[in-house]
Amino acid sequence: MREIDYREVDYIVIHCTGASQKQSVESILRYWREVKEWIEYGYHRIIKPNGEIKKLASFDRITNGVRGYNHNSIHICYIGGQNVDDRTEQQKASILICIKEALEYVKCTKNTKVIIQGHRDFDGVRKECPQFSAKEEYSWITA
Repeated sequence: MREIDYREVDYIVIHCTGASQKQSVESILRYWREVKEWIEYGYHRIIKPNGEIKKLASFDRITNGVRGYNHNSIHICYIGGQNVDDRTEQQKASILICIKEALEYVKCTKNTKVIIQGHRDFDGVRKECPQFSAKEEYSWITA
């Protein structure tokens, strides 16, 4: 059995794909490979409109969610958010499941000051991702 290499996590970041909810996970992965030329995934988890959670990377891996903050962040994304907060009830429930899962990982690092916020809440970010205030919506959740 593989041991987990824990890394310091200061942020749990919520993202949207900024596209139609008809977008497929496969098209997102293809975009990262072919257009962005990324070796690693953009997010740790991606959530389909029906609430299905796709695990793309383990939390001990660094992904490409927010430039300058990837080394200390866990990234959760829902499919959708094309100029509107169109999360389904299933996606909302699955985001909470993913946050709780991420917090379990964070507990193992002994960090009790983790911040849950949207991609848009980082300094220098000039896009509305996600299309709602994750910082406000999840302010009640603590590590």
